[in-house]
Amino acid sequence: MSGLLSAIGALWAWVQYTFDPFCGPAGLFTLFGSSLVSCGTEGWGDEIAFGVKVTVTLSLATLPIGLLIGFMIALAMQSQDKILRLAGGIYTTIFRGLPELLTLFIVYYGLQMAIQAVLNAFGYDERVEINAFVSGMIALSVVFSSYCSEVLLSAFRAIPQGQYEAGDALGLHRARTMRLVILPQLIRIALPGLGNLWMNLLKDTALVSVIGLTDILRQTGVAAKVSKEAFFFYVLACGLYLGLAVLSSGGLSLIDRWSHRAEARR
Repeated sequence: MSGLLSAIGALWAWVQYTFDPFCGPAGLFTLFGSSLVSCGTEGWGDEIAFGVKVTVTLSLATLPIGLLIGFMIALAMQSQDKILRLAGGIYTTIFRGLPELLTLFIVYYGLQMAIQAVLNAFGYDERVEINAFVSGMIALSVVFSSYCSEVLLSAFRAIPQGQYEAGDALGLHRARTMRLVILPQLIRIALPGLGNLWMNLLKDTALVSVIGLTDILRQTGVAAKVSKEAFFFYVLACGLYLGLAVLSSGGLSLIDRWSHRAEARR
């Protein structure tokens, strides 16, 4: 059994190395031909590749949270309850008005202080530190959701009220009407705006480097200071962000075609 597990582990390691987009046999840094970004002990390829993975992971982890919060805020802002509308308006006004970096600092330092105060009240005196990744995810989710809610609110208002009434007339529950009738149209209408927000989210991940997260900007910044090749590494960082933007544009185009598939059949 142990031999089988070892074989599976070796196979997985080979697959990871072979298909590694940065340090594999046909990887970007391998083909680049510069010792500065070579993988291994001689260059900074491994570190920068890890930074790319952190950037992408942070963006993908933030997206569903921001979308969910934004959707709930959009529902609150079109509610008939004045308190919910007021709360949604205050939320979006605050977090769209604050600089993203300030929001990040408030979450990173303020949340630590709040948790520490609660724990101290229960007699726990050990110092608490929040992971930079978690802090960045929370801060970016809050900022993303405040803008996302406005995009979704506009999309909701673009859908005729008669479609809700038609769902009621057919005996559909409001939740079923939302899932079968409203959401498909909502995605199609809101997708361009949400695509722009995704691009902004990718760029905003660079802010989290100031609290120590080892993303693209952090890793290329360290490499630039140590190697004294600042221009080279910052141009490389630009290329990596642009590459992610191009891949994102392709993915968004596929999603857009998928959302219009019903119209294409007509």
